Amino acid sequence: MSIIFRNVRYLTPEFTVAEGTVGVHGKNIVYIGAEPPENTDPAATVIDGRGRLLLPGLFNIHTHLAMDLMRGYGENLSLQDWLFTRIFPFEAKLSTKAIYWGAKLAIAENLRFGAVAATDMYMDVDAVCRAAAESGFKLNAALMSPVGADKTGEQPFSGAAEALAKWHNYDGGRIKIDSYIHAEYTTDEATCRLMRDIAKEYGLNMHLHLSETRLEQEECKERHGGLTPAGWFAQLGVFDVPTTVAHAVWVDDADIQIMAEYGVTVAHNPVSNLKLASGIAPVPRLLAAGVNVGLGTDSSASNNNQNLWEEIKLMGLLHKANTGDPTVIMPREVIQAATLSGAVSQGRSNTGVIAVGKRADLQLLNIDQPHYAPCYDWLNNLVFAAQGADVVLTMVDGEILYRDGEYSTLDIEQIVYEVEQERKRIMAEL
Repeated sequence: MSIIFRNVRYLTPEFTVAEGTVGVHGKNIVYIGAEPPENTDPAATVIDGRGRLLLPGLFNIHTHLAMDLMRGYGENLSLQDWLFTRIFPFEAKLSTKAIYWGAKLAIAENLRFGAVAATDMYMDVDAVCRAAAESGFKLNAALMSPVGADKTGEQPFSGAAEALAKWHNYDGGRIKIDSYIHAEYTTDEATCRLMRDIAKEYGLNMHLHLSETRLEQEECKERHGGLTPAGWFAQLGVFDVPTTVAHAVWVDDADIQIMAEYGVTVAHNPVSNLKLASGIAPVPRLLAAGVNVGLGTDSSASNNNQNLWEEIKLMGLLHKANTGDPTVIMPREVIQAATLSGAVSQGRSNTGVIAVGKRADLQLLNIDQPHYAPCYDWLNNLVFAAQGADVVLTMVDGEILYRDGEYSTLDIEQIVYEVEQERKRIMAEL
């Protein structure tokens, strides 16, 4: 074994907390037991787990990593104003260099807060994948749709075959490529069919925005003879491939049934939805229908961070208040959404739980702190008391990428410097 967590509490696949030893060798968890294994590798790194809790890493299944460059730039605006008066003009000035450094900054944030993977939706897939490859982070990156049909002004659809050959299933699947459609209101039927066919041909997942605002939902019905975005995408065969939809705030019962039937995952983004006043997704109804629900931060332009622990607490709270029912969503459902459900959405069946044979995608929390005492139920404490700052270690594929304020693969000072230089350049050009 290369790394052994001794005397550590850990979350089991049954969502209980046990105590003992967890051993990691190479990329995998190879031992779990009440006592250390008899034949311990004398060269193994031993981590004292007293006062610590070992959890599966978090999966941030909807974000726009490089938009860390726009943190705080467009504030207190409706979604449409935010997009068209602030975000799209800023994005028109982005360079490959800016996207690369912005993605690295966001990856550093994710690792700091216990996330081991992200599902990204952004331009310049090569730059984003390079950032992830160099960091050791897991990534599902978006293959952009054509600018002729996609009205967001994003970069032309070029080099798709090259990107797929270079990055899809890179490093044993650590990086994957997803097919991508921005949203119903920024695309057309030809684009949807093209991206669907590419996903089928190359075995890709699909990632898109869906029913984020009431306006989006209602205008879609006007454009498409009463069809909602979910109905329209289903009719075009988009959901014939594994799909993750972001937001789903304004979906109706028929939409929920469609998503359940097609096995669509919903990426719940409570902070972003609150900040942009988009609304609150009907997560209890989605879960009751059997829809897979995971968590996302969205971008740092609409959040303003990549701290998935904030999303965890809000998911645990919002739906109680929104429905008037304190039992409508339980802590286990929230922790599962942040971990295993996110792994499922990314097409990663070999991770998301602490079990022998699974990938060592882990986070270690410091629970020797006042806000964890006393503890009657660990899941309750994790959802309602835990903080992102409690993460002291993040491991991806058995490699420690973050520990006690230090990054093993990222030069955080250079990243912050380069991001600031790009910010200054872009603001001077606007």
